[in-house]
Amino acid sequence: MKPLIPLALATFAVGTDAFVIAGLLPAIASDFDVSIAAAGQLVTAFALTFAIAAPVLGWLLSSLDRRTALQVALVVFIVGNAVTALSPDYTVALFSRVLTAVGAATITATASSAAVAVTPEERRGRAMAFVIGGLTVSTALGMPLGNMIGSVDWRLTLWAVAALGVVAAIGTTVGLPKITLPPTSLGARLAPLRKPEMIVTLLATLLVMGGHYTLYTYIAAVTEDATAGAFAQALTLILLAWGIGAVIGNVLAGYLVDSLPTVRVAVAALAAATLLLGISPLAVSNLAVVIIWAGIWGITDGAPSVIQQYRLVSFAPASAPVLFGLNSSAVFLGVALGGGLGGIAQDWLPVTSLGLPAAFLALVATVLTVIQVNASKKASPEAVQVAR
Repeated sequence: MKPLIPLALATFAVGTDAFVIAGLLPAIASDFDVSIAAAGQLVTAFALTFAIAAPVLGWLLSSLDRRTALQVALVVFIVGNAVTALSPDYTVALFSRVLTAVGAATITATASSAAVAVTPEERRGRAMAFVIGGLTVSTALGMPLGNMIGSVDWRLTLWAVAALGVVAAIGTTVGLPKITLPPTSLGARLAPLRKPEMIVTLLATLLVMGGHYTLYTYIAAVTEDATAGAFAQALTLILLAWGIGAVIGNVLAGYLVDSLPTVRVAVAALAAATLLLGISPLAVSNLAVVIIWAGIWGITDGAPSVIQQYRLVSFAPASAPVLFGLNSSAVFLGVALGGGLGGIAQDWLPVTSLGLPAAFLALVATVLTVIQVNASKKASPEAVQVAR
């Protein structure tokens, strides 16, 4: 467990950094004298760079031992956040977000592959849940804390994230052993991508995350009827319930994939996400109801990230760095897809009904997973064991 702590702290820093900027956009826009839409491109630049860089750097750095790769990534991450905090203008801030995303993308893939390498096979699910839990906990704690700090000065939030990176780097140096992955050719590492189950797993991740963030990106507007006239921190309480639920889903998924057939857990998690997103129009008008619903919905958001990563590494352990990078790409492309779809959908749906197109994306992810598993079973008896 000890080597996993700095890995989880590193992913916590990444998660906080990735999502906290959205809450700071008005202050950033005012400081740089640009529109909020222009300031929003800082989020877009980070997400797209992350999505592109994760698989590429996962391959390029796979020959390095995991500790060294993580140390390099954390240095880039720390420098990127420091430059953002010191940015004199919008152009420098935009460049610094790209630089930060390069470090962040490497951190997530490297931390996941390191967790797999230092953990016995029978506990890999829980190990990945613990490390990925850093990302999940960041939504429950990192974002509210970051926005609280940012209410004083948005630049202080970036300094705080950079400080988290420093602590993670020290922890990695002290607590993580040198981990060298078995040498594998590029062709061998990319070979799993020729398997349909790999493509479907990544596509399902993209779609279900797209579904979640179609709704989550606009959660303030979606729950406006429930929070209007309520106490000042009503929205914060909704987000906290969602974040706590996500942490529970993350931990629960780790235990389930270590003890139950993984594909059944995956289908159940995707189907549950479809249901919770689909009923959201019925839940978002009453504050008490929406808090309970948000907590349960958060469970269905926190579970798939662990389950899908576990499935990927089960298919091809030797390709873990590349596959984890691709999975991170799928997650962040899903975030971008959800934000875009949610914005477009508001032209033809009430904002409180955004859960309907969101549920459709999750439903497609569920159906594709079921079809792929059934096809694999028919094609090869061995696939039943691999799909577990």
